[in-house]
Amino acid sequence: MTIALPSPRLVGFHKDGQRRYGLVNGDGVVDLSARFGARWPTLSRVLADGALSRLVDEAAGLPADLALDGLSFDLPVTDADKYICVGVNFPDRNEEYKDGQAAPSNPSLFVRFSSSFTGHTAPLIRPPESHQLDYEGEIVIVIGKPGRRIAERDALSHIAGLSLANEGTLRDWVRHAKFNVTQGKNFDRSGSLGPWFVPFTSEAQIADIALETRVNGELRQSDRTSRMIFSFRKIIAYISTFATLLPGDVILTGTPTGAGARFDPPIWLKPGDVIEVSADGLGTLTNPVADEVI
Repeated sequence: MTIALPSPRLVGFHKDGQRRYGLVNGDGVVDLSARFGARWPTLSRVLADGALSRLVDEAAGLPADLALDGLSFDLPVTDADKYICVGVNFPDRNEEYKDGQAAPSNPSLFVRFSSSFTGHTAPLIRPPESHQLDYEGEIVIVIGKPGRRIAERDALSHIAGLSLANEGTLRDWVRHAKFNVTQGKNFDRSGSLGPWFVPFTSEAQIADIALETRVNGELRQSDRTSRMIFSFRKIIAYISTFATLLPGDVILTGTPTGAGARFDPPIWLKPGDVIEVSADGLGTLTNPVADEVI
């Protein structure tokens, strides 16, 4: 799949022990934290002020401060109030359950903690408690305008930008209890977000995104957002019914069929594996796998 990268692209990164954000400029990064941090210390603050376009315009002509190659990537949004994940949002994923049930009328949701994610190029961590680490490539939407009980017709106006996720899961731990998956979805650094934050421009940008996941170069997942059971509009409207969405909130919108758990026998991720999640206009989120060092 050819990944066309639009401009602008914003990125979170680490420098001198601090979390920072910047604007990609060719092969470099403009350090926006250094230049605008007094006004907007984080990207979420930029979004809360409705200043994303202004910031990008002001930074567009600035020279890069850092090389993109070798950058220590962080999450695109580091201080989200909520990380909300949608489960079973593609037709083939619903059929994988083999329970004879039609797709539900409302999305299945769960939450993740920020500590369960790492950035682009950083390793996904396999904990000693389980070797059933699995991948899930997903499209991410980031909220820019706050809202409660948002109508579907207005939902897209609340999106600030897009990114990618590898919603890594410890499969045996999601089955430890009767009603929830929280444990298996929240091991430290078991998932990833990135590589960029791409500003949202129009519905055409998200209407039919091709999404793919590869493991060691082998295509494992492939689908398009036009086939999602629950649209971006529906997801935002539904979540905002019970929770006020805030600038910087991150929503993971569901993964296609093809995760390692669905093979016979299952194929779990192991140290040395490399996972690539790619999507039209959003680039490629790449992470190796490593065992946790205790």
